[in-house]
Amino acid sequence: MKEILCLSGEPWSNRLPGRTQQLVSRLRDARILYFSPAKNWRDVSFRRKGQKVRPNVTAYTMPPIPFPIPEARRLLFQMAWNRVGRFVRETAERRHFSEPLLWTTNPRQIHLLDKLDYGALVYDCDRTWDELPPGWEGSLAQAADVVFAASPLLADRLSPCSANIALLPNGLNLPLFQPEASRFDPMPGVTAPILGWSGTIRASLDLSPILYAAQARPDWGFLLLGAVEEGNPFLRQLDRLSNVYLPGPRPATEVPDWLYRCQVLVDLLREDQPFGDVISPRLYEYLATGKPVVSMLWPDQVEQFADVVYGAHDQEEFLTLCDHALREAPGLALRRRERAAEASWPRRAGEVERILTTAGLL
Repeated sequence: MKEILCLSGEPWSNRLPGRTQQLVSRLRDARILYFSPAKNWRDVSFRRKGQKVRPNVTAYTMPPIPFPIPEARRLLFQMAWNRVGRFVRETAERRHFSEPLLWTTNPRQIHLLDKLDYGALVYDCDRTWDELPPGWEGSLAQAADVVFAASPLLADRLSPCSANIALLPNGLNLPLFQPEASRFDPMPGVTAPILGWSGTIRASLDLSPILYAAQARPDWGFLLLGAVEEGNPFLRQLDRLSNVYLPGPRPATEVPDWLYRCQVLVDLLREDQPFGDVISPRLYEYLATGKPVVSMLWPDQVEQFADVVYGAHDQEEFLTLCDHALREAPGLALRRRERAAEASWPRRAGEVERILTTAGLL
């Protein structure tokens, strides 16, 4: 049975499992130690015993790094990472792991490589790391036996550092979105057509297309489902409109009911992620419902699902395409569901397993 040390960037979650958890937990015939970062410098979760979250997966929290330490302060920097490395190494030794596969997800983890014993290295890149020194990610990609990239642009960016890059887009938990599942109506009594968004409403989320459309079409309803961060400049105006609904976050098991309640689903841009081409799990979830989807695009952005998603470049085009989507003729729903099925997490994990087995790493 293969042994895997997974250095995740997110805690283990039974409610909202992220990309790393979805992929590594589906690898067959493997014992996995799953390490997530501390929540903050006061987090003492690392002192607890590991939690057996799956029959073959035990989850741990790594010791915190008390405060941001610049690399120039070499002694403190090394002491902080030595502490984390010692914890991971000693945990693996207690579990009798020998030359495991080391799965990394963050360029910061380059500072752990010389502190751990491992037989092979994987780097899974699902975002840009512009806030970190580029040399960290370059060194991690160069050291990795296999690099997974969540988008073509990420793969291109890492190509000077590695010749072993595999494209691995995000995925979705497909069974939650099966159309034959019984659904409840989360908006009883609302007769207007609903155009919906699902996800965290971050301060950087550009809600101007929603504001423009909601003001232009008071006969439509606009659903913004999810937790709300402070600081979004459009939320105050949207909250004043009677045709805008902000129900807050809902459990993952209820999200499909809200999406199926909508006639059109919309995808928006984040100002802090310009020109990114990473497809979010949200878009795959939209496609799984078969509903028409209208997505905002950056200038010159390549449309990734041009056959099943309406792409808008400005507010006026967004409004026009939403109107067109509401009047869409039947026929595209099945194609959208087929595109979503291709992105199920079991299929993504199967591709990972195939690549690593071919490379002799599993």
